[in-house]
This record gives sequence, C-alpha cells and structure tokens, in this order.
Amino acid sequence: MKYTVITGASSGIGYEAALAFAARGKNLILVARRTDKLEELKSTIKDIDPNVNVIVRSSDLSVTEQAYTLYNTLKEYQIETWINNAGLGEASFIAEQNLDKVETMLRVNIESLTILSTLFVRDYADVEGTQLINVSSALGYAIAVGSVAYSASKYYVSAFTEGLAKELELKGAKIKAKVLAPAITETEFVKKSIDAEEFDFKANMPKYHTAKQMAGFMVDLYDSNEVVGIVDQNYVFNLRGQIYPVISEF
Repeated sequence: MKYTVITGASSGIGYEAALAFAARGKNLILVARRTDKLEELKSTIKDIDPNVNVIVRSSDLSVTEQAYTLYNTLKEYQIETWINNAGLGEASFIAEQNLDKVETMLRVNIESLTILSTLFVRDYADVEGTQLINVSSALGYAIAVGSVAYSASKYYVSAFTEGLAKELELKGAKIKAKVLAPAITETEFVKKSIDAEEFDFKANMPKYHTAKQMAGFMVDLYDSNEVVGIVDQNYVFNLRGQIYPVISEF
C-alpha cells in the first residue's frame, strides 16, 4: 500500500490537494498542527471514497526537530509522493517586520522543507514512480516589495528544488523533484500573513485562484514530466522546465 504525504493539509491548497489525490484513489498521510481539522478532512474523504486509507499526523514544522520526528514516524509506510505544502508568510517592510514571526516562517519554509526533502530523497531516490513536490510561490521568482523576507524564503524553495531536480537527473535517479509556484490564492494564508481576522479577496484582489484550482494545477504538475508549474503575471498556469540557470560540478 502506497501513500501520498501532504503537509499543511488542514486548509487551503493542502486541503484541496488531499481531496484531488483522494479522488484518484491515492492513500493519504495528512500532516498539520490542527488535528481536529485533519480529522474532519479524513471524514470528508471517507464519505467520498471509503476505500482510500487516510492517516493523520499532527506536527508543528516551525519546530525543526519535529520534521525529523514526523519523518521517522512514517518509515513504516511506503511513500509514493511527498508534498511539502506547509508554509507561512510575512507581509511588511523589512525594517518593520516582526522578527519572531520571520524566524518561525524561515523554520517552516526553509529548514523543515529541506530536512523532509532530504530524508525522503535519501530513502526513495531509486524507487520508480516516486515524486517530491515542494510548494514555492510566484514570489519565489520575483521579489515582492513589502514581503521581501517571504519572497526570499520562496526563492530558496525554488532554487533548492530545481537544483535537486538537476542533481537527481544527473545521477539517473528514478525519483522526480518538482516545484509548484502559485500566485495569490484564496486561502487563510493572506490573512495570516498580514495578521488580519478576515480578508475579502473579491474586494481586494483583481485576480486570484481558488485553492481548488491550485490543487488542480498541482495534479497537472504531478502528471507532467516538467520540473516547474508556475502561475505567471497574467494568472495563467504554465508547466515548464527549470527556470534558474544550473552550473554542474559533475
């Protein structure tokens, strides 16, 4: 029995991705801090397809030690796809930003993502049909004034994943590494980034995607042979090869 792991699965893109992969009959391991939300999602999936096996794991990936703990608790399962979707944002000018919030963001967006990606690739590099999908951002390819620290963290995710994809290709590995780069998406992410209780997308955003649309784009990336799935400035989703230039030392 094979599983798809999705971090940050309690809401937004992760939640909808879980539904999308479940619709394909994929067994799931759902990870987030909010166990109650994961249990609700598990019940929803069971109502849709009782044959899909769903495992719930609570983990706070802002504590990097928990990334190791999470991975070690999943060693008994055969994992087919690992999706690092968990991420945090911070929307303020650098001189005004909350450094506690920034440190937490960097631990989730960079440290835990790197740990989980590395451990998964070590164990599954030569397993046919396996994939690692790291969720970056369109702002991982363009600097956003007022969200520079967040943008820089997603530059890391994009560069790290694209570089990993090239290393795996050069070594003839069977696993594939891919990066999904959404633009503004209708999730809890924006209001958490700006510390707001509510955020009206229709009133404030001329263009955006729903979480369900982005989950569909993730599935498109999963099905493709491309490394990058990115939303462009016109809010069109594109599948394409690597964007960053790569210098090979092999």
